[in-house]
Amino acid sequence: MARLFGTDGVRGLANDLLTPTLAVQLGEAAARVLTRDAPAPTGARGSRPRAIVGRDTRASGEFLDHAISSGLAASGVDVTRVGVLPTPAIAHMTATQDLELGVMISASHNPFPDNGIKFFGRGGYKLPDAVEDEIESLLGKVDNRPTGAEVGRVIKGETIADQNYINHLVDSAATDLSGLRVVVDASNGAASAVGPAALRAAGAEVIVINASPDGLNINVGCGSTHPEQLQSYVVSVGADMGVAYDGDADRCLAVDAEGNLVDGDQIMGMLAIGMKADGTLGSDTLVVTVMSNLGLILAMREHGIRTVQTGVGDRYVLEKMVQGGYTLGGEQSGHVIDTVHATTGDGVLTSLHVAARVKRTGKTLAELASVVTRLPQTLINVKGVDKAAAGTNQTVQDAVARAEKELGETGRVLLRPSGTEPLVRVMVEAATQEQADRVAGSLACVVKDNLSL
Repeated sequence: MARLFGTDGVRGLANDLLTPTLAVQLGEAAARVLTRDAPAPTGARGSRPRAIVGRDTRASGEFLDHAISSGLAASGVDVTRVGVLPTPAIAHMTATQDLELGVMISASHNPFPDNGIKFFGRGGYKLPDAVEDEIESLLGKVDNRPTGAEVGRVIKGETIADQNYINHLVDSAATDLSGLRVVVDASNGAASAVGPAALRAAGAEVIVINASPDGLNINVGCGSTHPEQLQSYVVSVGADMGVAYDGDADRCLAVDAEGNLVDGDQIMGMLAIGMKADGTLGSDTLVVTVMSNLGLILAMREHGIRTVQTGVGDRYVLEKMVQGGYTLGGEQSGHVIDTVHATTGDGVLTSLHVAARVKRTGKTLAELASVVTRLPQTLINVKGVDKAAAGTNQTVQDAVARAEKELGETGRVLLRPSGTEPLVRVMVEAATQEQADRVAGSLACVVKDNLSL
């Protein structure tokens, strides 16, 4: 049986894979594992373990919120339901409010029929694989539930949570953004309210698009996965920059005044240079995944910044950062982790720090982003294949070796199974776009022909 937890929690089609029954069981199992070291309950309200539950704007999040809160409370955990908030807000509050665990209900950038459940342990960090496996092993097996005064209570606390998070974001940037005009594409998601509010609180003039969630329109033609509307809007209103979040706002992409997209690699590059100058870039090192463009690696080398690579997934980036004492890392997709201020990727925090860098330097976003010259890159998602065999099929591996020999030091090949979808990703970087397209297309055909289900 396939592992239930993926690279970012449990994710799947809501009310199909991800049912209320499963959510209750996850709540019970997580409570058993993550409160193991909490003080034993005595029946007094203040002595029970505490948890926080948030969600994005998907309609299915409403019933999943109630279900997992029920599982937690039935296991003796007091639960505060904070409603719609970004994933990093849940992580921040778990870290700062003496909570045993936090739960975020979101499928991030996935289409709205999907949903997901991810956990944060004490301290606000995502769970290691071994802890997730332990939770999974207890599904449907929890017994000896508390009764009477020992059962958990469930309360709501949206307004206070919103303001606490906004204050944290503004304090982290420590820059008056007055004079900057910023367009925010909230993706009709979790940051529809707090994202624009935080930028306004920092002094920016904010114009908002796609911040009217109806439960069904999250990520639909907007946000970080579809930035075209934002690119056009920034130019039409004469903004200094634009920012686009995904559904749960743990990632951010930017747009310069000319409407050009500034991706996660460019954002990390400009922030790393700034943090090095400020003396806050741990060991003068930036942590990236294997998907980051080779152009970022070369740019950092030119500025005396070392890069460390990890597998794909912001949790693996964070693990490496914690191990090495590094303070900045992330992914090309816009997950940027600043451990000086956060325990996970935070799109709203990233947007504030990008805007602060523009304001403090007096440079345009285009100038700051130009430190990274991206090599031409082609990414093809090959569906309907046995992704588990991608690293072992000899014909596929021979094709990769031939491609790498052709590219030499001017490019690279990355072939990897998706951690969240049933497909294999073929990525090629090369000296020219024509070469990248040709090599990637050829490899994708080999994968399809040899790994088809």
